Amino acid sequence: MVWLKQYEVIGRKTPVGEEESQLMSMKIFAPNKVVAKSRYWYNVRKMKKVKKTTGDIISVKEVPEKKSSSIKNFGVWVKYKSRSDTVNMYKEYRDVTMAGAVEQFYMEMSGRHRARWSAITILKVQRIA
Repeated sequence: MVWLKQYEVIGRKTPVGEEESQLMSMKIFAPNKVVAKSRYWYNVRKMKKVKKTTGDIISVKEVPEKKSSSIKNFGVWVKYKSRSDTVNMYKEYRDVTMAGAVEQFYMEMSGRHRARWSAITILKVQRIA
């Protein structure tokens, strides 16, 4: 049973007056919509200098995965805070779904590196040929 789901969260900075604000889209792995929104604001605050009080969330959608019985290879690019420094990392996993590969990654990081879920930021997940 996969406990993580992939969500696409779309938000923007609240427009002031006649000004148009650009939409910011982000794909996030989280157990539910509430955590996905929280991780979205955490990342947007760091990258775009937009806080929750000065922004709006337009939509939160769960990205469905195709039901497949074939095993695929996935590459996971990650940044996490260790006890002494910030570490960039790339790992490969074999799984049926992308969320399953990310779940394997979180389990390995908590076991081998003692990294907490909140200290890990997933930069990109991609299927490898």
